[in-house]
Amino acid sequence: MMMRHIFLSSALAIGWGVCGSAQTAEFQSPLLGFYEAGVLCAQEGGEERTAPGTVAGTTHVIADAPPFVSNGRMVPAVIGIGFGVRAGLAGGFDQDGVVMTVTHPPFEGSGATTQSFTTHLRSDAAPGVTFYQFDYRYELALGDWTMKASYGGVTFYETTFTVVPPSALPELADACNYLDLIG
Repeated sequence: MMMRHIFLSSALAIGWGVCGSAQTAEFQSPLLGFYEAGVLCAQEGGEERTAPGTVAGTTHVIADAPPFVSNGRMVPAVIGIGFGVRAGLAGGFDQDGVVMTVTHPPFEGSGATTQSFTTHLRSDAAPGVTFYQFDYRYELALGDWTMKASYGGVTFYETTFTVVPPSALPELADACNYLDLIG
């Protein structure tokens, strides 16, 4: 396992030198062997992990990644709806300690615009999902939300989603049968 992380760190340094930093709404490192993004429905079960860099102080971790109900980047502001990225590193490698930084419009009340937590990026043979799910009304901030996964100064991906009123995407807003929760 130690050798795997040393090799990956070397590959990251080389990959970073080759690809540089992209300042676009969508960036995927050539170190990824699998990548898809989209909108998903809340899942039952899982566990909470401490995440001091988040407003809630925890993140929700699930064992099995749900399918995306849309591969678009437009997200209806509905409690229970989530959005994120399913990704895996090429070559069968994985990486612990990946920092996920989520930037978003200011939350009502706290004014928070950035949250971060650590996650694990799996291999492309068994990609994992990292997502943000609306659990509280204060999280329903309309506008651009950016998810950036990085490790040691190397960005694996950066993806921007746009959160819109449910009326802008009525079918997607009701795809998870949570529309009645916005009442």
